[in-house]
Amino acid sequence: MHSFPKDLLDGHANFLAGRYAREKERIRDLASAGQKPTTMIIACCDSRAAPEMIFDSGPGEMFVLRNVANLVPTYQPDGGQHGTSAAIEFAVKALNIANIVVMGHGRCGGIKAVLDPDLKPLDDGDFIGKWMAMLGDLPSQLGPNSLLTSTERQTAMERISIRNSIRNLRTFPYVADLEAEGKIAVHGAWFDISTGELWIMDESGDFIRPEL
Repeated sequence: MHSFPKDLLDGHANFLAGRYAREKERIRDLASAGQKPTTMIIACCDSRAAPEMIFDSGPGEMFVLRNVANLVPTYQPDGGQHGTSAAIEFAVKALNIANIVVMGHGRCGGIKAVLDPDLKPLDDGDFIGKWMAMLGDLPSQLGPNSLLTSTERQTAMERISIRNSIRNLRTFPYVADLEAEGKIAVHGAWFDISTGELWIMDESGDFIRPEL
């Protein structure tokens, strides 16, 4: 049997001595009273784009869902096992969150895979390929014959995918209803790994850098 990763144990020891020691009462209150985050972040699994790091958040402040390429499927109450949809349902109906942020990032491996038709599946099941297929024909609109460079194509697709996920998110009836009532807000954001900059989506769908 393999031993537990030492770097994780060391990190936990640092957590106990540092952040936990400083925020012990707050963390214990969260344990007894439950969580009450106001924002849900739908982000990518990429280890370089952790929402808690990007937004410098503490325990209990955000409800975070991470999957490959921060995708949101359409509302499909078909009896299947839908992890992303289950998390959205819990955040909206149980936690009554006020904001949902779909956050993509630069250099996303999932987006790169969907833009490269010559890339072979990593596994016979091709779970990533099937997952990314929810983007439909959007990647073909930025095919290799366009005048965009490969970097420009990828950044464009990362942002198009965010807009597509937001469109899919609004197929959830309770999200659409609450948004129409002004009780929930849906946002898009894109994080640049290399610079640390956050770009947010405005009402027209353009990505802008907010004033800090």
